[in-house]
Amino acid sequence: MQIGVWIDDDRPLAAIVADVENAARLGFARAWFGQRTGWDPLTLIASVGDRAPGIGLGTAVALTWPHHPLALAAQALTTQAAVGGRLTLGIGPSHQVIVESRYGYPWTRPGQHVEDYLAVLAPALAGEPVDVRAGTVTAAGAVTVPEVARPPLLLAAHGPRLLRLAGEWADGVITTWSGPRGLAEHVVPQVRAAAAGRPDPQVVVGVVASLTHDPHAARAYVAENFGMAGELPSYRLSMDQQGFAGPADTVLAGDEATLEKAVRRFADAGATEFQLCAVGPPAERARTVAFFGELARALPRA
Repeated sequence: MQIGVWIDDDRPLAAIVADVENAARLGFARAWFGQRTGWDPLTLIASVGDRAPGIGLGTAVALTWPHHPLALAAQALTTQAAVGGRLTLGIGPSHQVIVESRYGYPWTRPGQHVEDYLAVLAPALAGEPVDVRAGTVTAAGAVTVPEVARPPLLLAAHGPRLLRLAGEWADGVITTWSGPRGLAEHVVPQVRAAAAGRPDPQVVVGVVASLTHDPHAARAYVAENFGMAGELPSYRLSMDQQGFAGPADTVLAGDEATLEKAVRRFADAGATEFQLCAVGPPAERARTVAFFGELARALPRA
């Protein structure tokens, strides 16, 4: 298993570049960027990639609804060329409240939307022509970008249908708010079963963690700032399967020994990458990132 780090992109570009450079120096396998209300993650990756040549770069995640799959394929391949083949494209449909209120798309048949979307995006990333006229997506043509390797494609998934699609169409899954039990009992078996006959799928799990003497404060911070995630249906399903009341129950918080044991449990559960999201006051967050960098250097990479 390898360890990556999620980069907080709600800051000026110079601060983001410094974090990516630091992540590369510490030995993290990949730096991950989300799509929220600010920077576009693929453009951001293209702009900062040459500043930290020794680290993989990924989206966790780029949203499907605002991007036609052929347009996203072209953007991803352009970014892949700009960063010398270090891109991992993680995609996901987001959530109904975001898609409808922010982008104005009706949340209609989201599972079918993702399946139709992948039927275009997956071959388009490989340079293959597509002609898909499905219920939620229409696309015809190809993306021709010479001498650019197809980036790995991962799908954000929690429920059965998207976990199956992550194995069938993509190179693996990105999941969050999951513990080792949820991975071992739900995520890993379903993705691996769907990927039968294909290369072993990647299983990237995003985990909020803090190296701290006050675990209760870390969990209280997550409850206050991320508690709404527990009300979103896809996350709620995953949490209910694991007996979690909310996102705070998923937090890893404690001393070095506690965190190291927890990371190894994720590896034993089948994770191929532990994606760190560090929380806490600035000094505590920096200690957390530095400690996980030590683990990243010590653990064998997938």
